[in-house]
Amino acid sequence: MNPACYVLALGSNRRHGRHGDPARVIAAAIEALAAAGVGIVRMSPVIRTPALGPGGRAYANAAAVVESRLDPPAMLALLKGIEREFGRRRGRRWGARVIDLDIILWSGGTWPPFPRRGAPGRLAVPHRSWTQRDFVLLPVAHIAADWRDPLTGRTVRHFLARLRAPKHRGG
Repeated sequence: MNPACYVLALGSNRRHGRHGDPARVIAAAIEALAAAGVGIVRMSPVIRTPALGPGGRAYANAAAVVESRLDPPAMLALLKGIEREFGRRRGRRWGARVIDLDIILWSGGTWPPFPRRGAPGRLAVPHRSWTQRDFVLLPVAHIAADWRDPLTGRTVRHFLARLRAPKHRGG
């Protein structure tokens, strides 16, 4: 079985006692993925973005293209394990967090396999709201701009341009 590719989003807006500031937390999370046997193919620059919702502090955000033989549920379990190792606790939806690791896209297309989509709170690949989030699209565009969404066929570049296009109002 050949390894699958994933696009992962990484974010942090809290210092970590051992790893330091949010940008260093992201670098440490990438090291943890590599130590777990995940191949790091490409890594975006770390981008600072304002907090979404009442999270308060600005975020450090990045994206990575990785390779693994893990299926999406096993990859998600690995990501959640790394979050726990870094001290992430489930809590407020928009609260500050030491690390947030999400599967955005997968070379296998959709999970669960199309046409079934997961229920809210369950794993869904592509990530449910990735096309509306500048803080996800911008880092992903640095490393996988031509990756196509399996649901629409549109590229990451397309979604970023659409999100950043001026909104026209009828008058």
